[in-house]
Amino acid sequence: MSFLEVRNIVKYFDKQPALNNVSIEIGTGELVCILGPSGCGKTTLLRIIAGLENPDSGQVLIDGKDVTNLPPAKRSYGIVFQSYALFPNMTVMGNILFGLREKKGLTKTQRFQQACKSLKLVDLYEHRDKYPRQLSGGMQQRTALARAIALTPAFLLLDEPLSALDAKVRVKLRSEIRDIQRRLQVTTVMVTHDQEEALTMADRIVVMNNAVIEQVGTPKEIYDKPATPFVASFIGTMNFFRNSNELIGIRPENIEITNEPSSSEVAANIQTLEFRGPLTRVYSTISESEGQTSEICLDIPTGTAKQLCLEENGTLYLRMSKEHQITYETTAA
Repeated sequence: MSFLEVRNIVKYFDKQPALNNVSIEIGTGELVCILGPSGCGKTTLLRIIAGLENPDSGQVLIDGKDVTNLPPAKRSYGIVFQSYALFPNMTVMGNILFGLREKKGLTKTQRFQQACKSLKLVDLYEHRDKYPRQLSGGMQQRTALARAIALTPAFLLLDEPLSALDAKVRVKLRSEIRDIQRRLQVTTVMVTHDQEEALTMADRIVVMNNAVIEQVGTPKEIYDKPATPFVASFIGTMNFFRNSNELIGIRPENIEITNEPSSSEVAANIQTLEFRGPLTRVYSTISESEGQTSEICLDIPTGTAKQLCLEENGTLYLRMSKEHQITYETTAA
């Protein structure tokens, strides 16, 4: 049985659908990322799970119990926001203890011990007497995480927790969060618009667009077998071209190249070469039926690009094997 479930959730704002019959099941100990562009409904869904918004219809169940009408304080979760939401006039330890004051049945000593334990878990114990202004952005976010897990919640909600950080700190912190989540085995729902975060952190990804779920699956399933053209283009890079009445998709890394023509290759005109360190991205065009052209990009080792003496406005021959192609109905385009 799933630990956390939303059933047929519908939510409107000013007669516009924010969520249109959304259902998800999340198992115990899973880390599930809700991924999608701005305005797709992902944050609204998280707020409904948290009890910060009420759905127009549908249910939220936690461990089999209907909590749709319960206030946030009765749902036993920890939450981490993008903005950290720390008290600037309190030390790191003070921020953790403040949250623990709401947890009934703990003595002052037990609260302190719990706070120390959570700070050690996020490697901030030595910084416990500092104020938020004395911490880096990454350390502030780890403080917010420590405050959430100190409550020993039944599950965690993470709302764009890394988006305010610079790229290197994001990479480091996402691995730390994932490691902590695995060690605690706490069910976690994370909202993000960053596909790389979702692919590297999640057990499963829920891809949303225009108030509905487009696909649910493991990162590998979502990347290798995107169910719709939207998912294909939102996760990574996907080339699309038409073949009769079909829309064909293929990833840049799955296109083979040669500079020698044959009957199995497609001639492409090189438009731009983009150096990306070990890889070079080649932007090109191919001819379709009725005089139409499609843009195709491919990634090749930079050494190979040099050996082939690739140049803009030159010709390249592409081999796109059937096993790597994904076919969509034209009406889904």
